[in-house]
Amino acid sequence: MRNKNKNNLKTILKEKLTSKELPSLIRGFDIIGNIAIIEIPRELIKKQKLIGNTLLKLHKNISSVFKKGAAYSGKFRTRKLIWLAGKTSKEALYKENNIRLKLDVEKVYFSPRLANDRLRVARQVQVGERILVLFSGCGPYTFTLSKNTQAKEIYAIELNPVAHKYALENQRLNRSNNTAIIHGDAKKELEKIITKNKKTNLKNQLKFDRILMPLPKGAEEFLNIALKVTKKNSIIHFYDFQKENEFNKSEEKIISVCKTSKKRCKILSIVKCGQNAPRTYRICVDFRVL
Repeated sequence: MRNKNKNNLKTILKEKLTSKELPSLIRGFDIIGNIAIIEIPRELIKKQKLIGNTLLKLHKNISSVFKKGAAYSGKFRTRKLIWLAGKTSKEALYKENNIRLKLDVEKVYFSPRLANDRLRVARQVQVGERILVLFSGCGPYTFTLSKNTQAKEIYAIELNPVAHKYALENQRLNRSNNTAIIHGDAKKELEKIITKNKKTNLKNQLKFDRILMPLPKGAEEFLNIALKVTKKNSIIHFYDFQKENEFNKSEEKIISVCKTSKKRCKILSIVKCGQNAPRTYRICVDFRVL
């Protein structure tokens, strides 16, 4: 959840910050369950505790306030969070789209800003689909699809052991009985499926009607192997970071990999899923394998 309350921090702190400090205050922040995560500019480091405590008093549903540390990094795309106010626990229980998710907000990558896009994808799912979610984390896409569609099966693959642990817990929490939660490297797990398919008759091979690839940095490295578990008319939701007016570069990535894999494709839509940096967006390219 992205919060921009009219009774915001800037209004409350107007008398406590100097005229030079006030313009630096970033009013927007993320809420994940009962945890608020805010960005503190360098100019306000000395006032960060004041900001944290004010935020805690301003929103009764918040019990912990953390500030963003360094940018997302590492193979699990996590970031350090620094405690500012309230409880020190980093475990949250978050609700969206009729599901509940438990997670550690520091050890598991999660963006509440993608809630609408998760529901957008769910609304496209047809009855009886077999779906694959790569880089599935603690299960936001997995359980949104499980709870809000009539998909037959949903396979979810995640490398981060902490995220996988929470995904298993969230599977129980959401009483999801059509999901297979798999811990492992996406390429290796897909290779296992491909190898098994080669030994299985065509009718019983594990192929997917829909594949989600919500890794906006480097997903193209997995696209060629993902294409090997598609069938005619499979749909892939491919996420990427691109600058404004350069979304065609993501299309070019997809077309290039499809050509190398001897697959034809049709771009269906390109959707903005939020801003990542000035003039840079997270986008989702939906395309069909022909």
